Amino acid sequence: MYHTSSNIVDQAQLLSIWRNYLVYEGIKEIIPLSYLRYNEPMKAHTTFQIGGPVDVMALPTDSEQVGRLVAWCRAQGIPYLIMGQGSNLLVRDKGIRGVVIKLEQNFAAVKVEGEVITAQAGVRLAELAEQAVGFRLSGLEFAQGIPGSLGGTIYMNAGAYGGEMKDVVDEVEAISEKGLLHTFSREELDFGYRQSVFHTNGHIVLVARIRLKRGEPGAIKARMEEFARRREEKQPLEYPSAGSVFRRPAGHYVGPMVEEMGLKGYRIGGAEVSRKHAGFIINTGGATAADVLALISLIQARAQERYGIVLQPEIRIVGEK
Repeated sequence: MYHTSSNIVDQAQLLSIWRNYLVYEGIKEIIPLSYLRYNEPMKAHTTFQIGGPVDVMALPTDSEQVGRLVAWCRAQGIPYLIMGQGSNLLVRDKGIRGVVIKLEQNFAAVKVEGEVITAQAGVRLAELAEQAVGFRLSGLEFAQGIPGSLGGTIYMNAGAYGGEMKDVVDEVEAISEKGLLHTFSREELDFGYRQSVFHTNGHIVLVARIRLKRGEPGAIKARMEEFARRREEKQPLEYPSAGSVFRRPAGHYVGPMVEEMGLKGYRIGGAEVSRKHAGFIINTGGATAADVLALISLIQARAQERYGIVLQPEIRIVGEK
């Protein structure tokens, strides 16, 4: 055991602290100190408001920094995770080892040219939808209320109310794990139900071009308001969550399935199957990732037993086990 003036830590803890210090020092050569967070609690960066600390969080401001940082992490053998608004993320209670690269407000430039919007990955999709209205552009109404960033929603091919990202994304600029830039055409994006080519190729979305159509602002706004009303009626927006927990299996809807299994309102710790929409798990206050994971496992076991269906998580589950 190693002794300090205030406490006692074991050798493994000291090695971890020292390694984190070295990580922090190395990253400062790429990302300015003011855009770095050390031992940052992930619960402050996810809509679930759950998750232990990450060793280092980096907030790059341009594509060059993203490329250099990814290349450096790979060269050092340091794991890294790309995230946007954390709206589809469950971080385990022990947190994340390595580096989280968060693309957010400082990576959110937007340019409008005719019917095409070019935007960086960190812009909030709902904010982009609002901007489109101002330019009399229609096609992003479905995105009203979707809490994710542009990059994350492209990665997941997010959608609602009959619209999906695949309907509006024209092309995407992304960077590979080796730091090489590539522009993906609409066809190359290989969109499917809640998936895209980025699930398998390891590229990071940097910039996207969204092609919309001219529309009448009043009609566009009316559709957005209608979608907002329906979302508020049917979803537990008053509680922290990560949206729909499971992918929809063919021929079924998860919410009614969970309700039929008698699990609507079922609670473990601070995590609860929403009474408003049983396809959601909510944080009623103080929920841990362990609470949520226990609920997920219970629902999966019951669904397989009753329906013979293996429910696949739609949320991303990350962090140290």
